[in-house]
Amino acid sequence: MSGHSKWSTIKRAKGAADIKRSASFSKLANAIIIAAKAGGGNPDSNYSLKLAIEKAKAGLMPKENIERAIKRGTGEIAGAAIEEALYEAIGPFNTGIIIEVATDNKNRTNPEVKNLLQKFGAKFASSGAVSYQFTKLGKILVSLEGKDQEEAELAAIDAGSEDFAEMGDSLAVFSKPNELDKVRRTLEEQGFEIKEATLSWEPKETVAIEDKEQAEKLMNLVEALEALDDVTAVHTNFDIKEELI
Repeated sequence: MSGHSKWSTIKRAKGAADIKRSASFSKLANAIIIAAKAGGGNPDSNYSLKLAIEKAKAGLMPKENIERAIKRGTGEIAGAAIEEALYEAIGPFNTGIIIEVATDNKNRTNPEVKNLLQKFGAKFASSGAVSYQFTKLGKILVSLEGKDQEEAELAAIDAGSEDFAEMGDSLAVFSKPNELDKVRRTLEEQGFEIKEATLSWEPKETVAIEDKEQAEKLMNLVEALEALDDVTAVHTNFDIKEELI
């Protein structure tokens, strides 16, 4: 199996302060706006929008906020244009980082991300310099609670998965991006609980991090990037021992 970073799934618990929830709602809304703009406002025919809405609901985003974001995406409500961008970076200890953003002002977002990277000893990389080390896949987290792992793995294979990996109390099942919904529905029909389904940049190989100080620096960098309002996702190729996390 190819390398998959546990850090992309196992994360330290974060506080539920209102300011963080507000920032989270902003990220969730931007994802809905972009999906609705690209594929229309009907989640039944726009799977990207369906995923964005499900993620917003899981984040306790109010229904009216979701509906307003959909209407902004379809142009029914006026608002600043939201654009997607993908930044590639070389992190500390020669690690690779992919940063997804959704912003209404790239002239604001670019220096924010750049300054934060520099603070942690990381830097922007040219397009393709890091992303070639990753593969874009559908990623489904299947709960193993009360389930046999081997049974879940066999079900994932039968559903058409490309790969899978144990991640804590879950099985991460990977699919081709355009088969994410099919694999998810097949697993649900077989009685498996789906914790999350999303598109993810997964590393082809991982960089093992076994030093506590290195692990802390990398975790702090990722959390700082994720805290930026315009950052929607951070993907890395480092693999930290669970005991260090």
